[in-house]
Amino acid sequence: MSSIKIECVMGEKLRIGESPLWEEKEGTLLFVDITGQKVYRWNPASNNLQTVSVEAPVGSVALRNSGSYVVALGNKFGILKWEDQSVTTIAHVDEDKPNNRFNDGKVDPGGRFFAGTMAQELQPAVVERNQGSLFVLLADHSVITHFDKVDISNGMDWSLDHKTFFYIDSLSYSVDAFDYDVTTANISNRRCLYRLGKEECLPDGMCIDIEGKLWIACYNGGRVIRIDPETGKNIQTVKLPVDKVTSCCFGGKDYSEMYVTSASDGMDDQWAARQPQSGCIFKITGLNVKGIPPYTFAG
Repeated sequence: MSSIKIECVMGEKLRIGESPLWEEKEGTLLFVDITGQKVYRWNPASNNLQTVSVEAPVGSVALRNSGSYVVALGNKFGILKWEDQSVTTIAHVDEDKPNNRFNDGKVDPGGRFFAGTMAQELQPAVVERNQGSLFVLLADHSVITHFDKVDISNGMDWSLDHKTFFYIDSLSYSVDAFDYDVTTANISNRRCLYRLGKEECLPDGMCIDIEGKLWIACYNGGRVIRIDPETGKNIQTVKLPVDKVTSCCFGGKDYSEMYVTSASDGMDDQWAARQPQSGCIFKITGLNVKGIPPYTFAG
């Protein structure tokens, strides 16, 4: 078993780093700063960091088949063109809830962009309950609502055979599974796969590895945990030097590196002094497992 190494690789302090995503073609890591209202593109080889500022809190970014990116920001889905730093709105959600914003999102194996909403935070992880929904943006830019009454819509991914959808509503402290029909994007039969313990705190972002195991970022828990969906057991814990761990993805040339985002919002001076790397990006190597490339939006 190789030894696990954790490095702070991108030291710019993000307020709420989220939605890390490896872009293989460019050899870059995409991610967002939700409350900082920025989308980032970082090249580990050259250490070149590029940013695009957007007009609203941005929950997630994803790759797009026709180039450029798709983003979920404020209460809108949009197309982000990096070259001219423009965002074109393609769909609205939650128009009757002006206090809502998008949070995490990810593209499914069928090329659809899943993203969920939540009420704007009163303070980190404190929200008006049951205000969010889970939405799906289709290739023709129409939107399906899967369900509502969500507190903090967060991590999601799909099993390697595409038959199961995994989903996190953070304040439930639960990682849930649904039966998934990849041809229609229908979900059914919701059940709890794993409930986080007290030390693990809130489940946040999530990704899957090539062995079909789930990696969960634990917000305020200072760790990522590896869950076996077959047994519902925690089979590995990797602790980080910051509490506010927000999300994770695999990347690098062979998807053997894990990139982890973190947050700095809501920390007092003492806490920030104790954990000066809060809000930075971390790279974990030596996990002895690889990830899979992200899916791309078909629209």
